[in-house]
Amino acid sequence: MAKSDKIISLVKAGVMGDKVQLKRVVESLIADERAKRHYIIADRLEQELLKLSTSNSVVDAPVAKDSRISALVDEVAPSLKFEDLILPSAIKESLTELVEEQSRIDLLRSYSLEPRNRILLIGPPGNGKTSLAEALAESMMVPLLIVRYEGIIGSYLGETASRLKRVIDYASTRRCVLLFDEFETLGKERGDTHETGEIKRVVSSLLMQIDSLPSHVIVMAATNHAELLDRAVWRRFQLRLEVPQPTRAQIEAWFKAFEKRHHISIDYAYETLSKRLYGSNFSEIEEFGKVVLRKYVLTQPSANMRSIISSTLKAWSERTLSSS
Repeated sequence: MAKSDKIISLVKAGVMGDKVQLKRVVESLIADERAKRHYIIADRLEQELLKLSTSNSVVDAPVAKDSRISALVDEVAPSLKFEDLILPSAIKESLTELVEEQSRIDLLRSYSLEPRNRILLIGPPGNGKTSLAEALAESMMVPLLIVRYEGIIGSYLGETASRLKRVIDYASTRRCVLLFDEFETLGKERGDTHETGEIKRVVSSLLMQIDSLPSHVIVMAATNHAELLDRAVWRRFQLRLEVPQPTRAQIEAWFKAFEKRHHISIDYAYETLSKRLYGSNFSEIEEFGKVVLRKYVLTQPSANMRSIISSTLKAWSERTLSSS
């Protein structure tokens, strides 16, 4: 939507008393101005929303970045790129399409369409769900906001839902990727008889908050336990992507990238490494690589990479057996 169209929509919302639409249009304008680095205009628009909220208006003002919001979200300047990750082709294609939709938002809106902005990542821990969120933020050149559950979840009635709303209001006024890791913490099935009424209220509030997010905010939810999620949560996400354990081919690709990144030769058959490490997640493989790299650096200038990897593999196998 062009800026002139947004201004017209803003006037219409004001005339008709549509406060929800008014809030969304202003949030979109603020995000546009921030993207152009017009921070003074963006801040003034935020202040006007704040005035509306303090004058008994139902329009909710965005939360300023202060110590209160800092306790609820971590803001990360992303550096990981998609090409740094070993991704299944289906995931890479889906996220590439989403980035294109976001970059061509004006074209889509000229056809009364909105880009997709809600992604659910499913899979066991350690396989790059958080890294995917960072790479998506990097490709769109926006910050990554990671929700801090220790700050969100409160012990008093309504406290969690109120803090969650504060995070959503803050994110809505900027282009960003908002990540809910371990999403089952908030999105539990409301029909679970073991859960309290407070959890059910939080889930209901969460669903409304997700629905209210403007399309310039990419919300990503990652879960290791999809079976625990409320069925209504699933319907909120336009993209549902499974992030599986790495295949042997992906493990081989990881070691080739490892060599290139550190300008070294591992002097070991990729097939052997992938066979020995198959069943590990990417986080564990990354840790294996760091152990090898430390040994290599500390034994310079006479480092024997083949011997280093053999000894590390032996220790790795013993550790795996002891933990099974």
